[in-house]
This record gives sequence, structure tokens and C-alpha cells, in this order.
Amino acid sequence: MATDYDAPRVREGEEDKSDSLVELDAARSRTPIDLLEEDSEATDGHTLPGADLSDLSLEVHVVPRQADEFSCMGCFLLVHRSQESKPGTNLCRDCAA
Repeated sequence: MATDYDAPRVREGEEDKSDSLVELDAARSRTPIDLLEEDSEATDGHTLPGADLSDLSLEVHVVPRQADEFSCMGCFLLVHRSQESKPGTNLCRDCAA
């Protein structure tokens, strides 16, 4: 038996539910801010244990590139010269593969 895939799908046991024009217009008029407020209301009152990170310092000590390191032109990672695929290519072994 041939199936018409362009025909509307109706599940067995479900009656035809047609949304009224008023309901569709109300759903369209909802702004993204309304949706955000709904999400924030759902998460209010939920706190994660140990989530207070106010006493942590976010300082990071950055070490400049060393003489035996290079920046890979494929993945832009800083890797050791021993990981260079071919001398002078500035590609690591992972990117050259």
C-alpha cells in the first residue's frame, strides 16, 4: 500500500486539535524576555552545594613562549619542538596527520 508522505499525520486515538487564531496570536506575541523570566522562576530557590566562589581569586600566572616551543599553525596550541611534524613546518604531529 502506498503512503502519502505529504498528507497531515494523525495519530490513532487523537482527535483533531486545531489551535484557534487567538491562541496562536497570543503565543506569537510573547517576547523572549517573557521566556527568560519563566526560566529564571524555575531555577530560583535552587542552590548548588559549595557554589559560593566569592572567596576565590581568579589570577593566572602566564608563562611566555619558551625557546623550545612553537605555536602550531593548525590548532594554534603551544607545543614542544619535539612534537613538530617536520622541522620548519610549524605544524604539530596531530595536525599533520
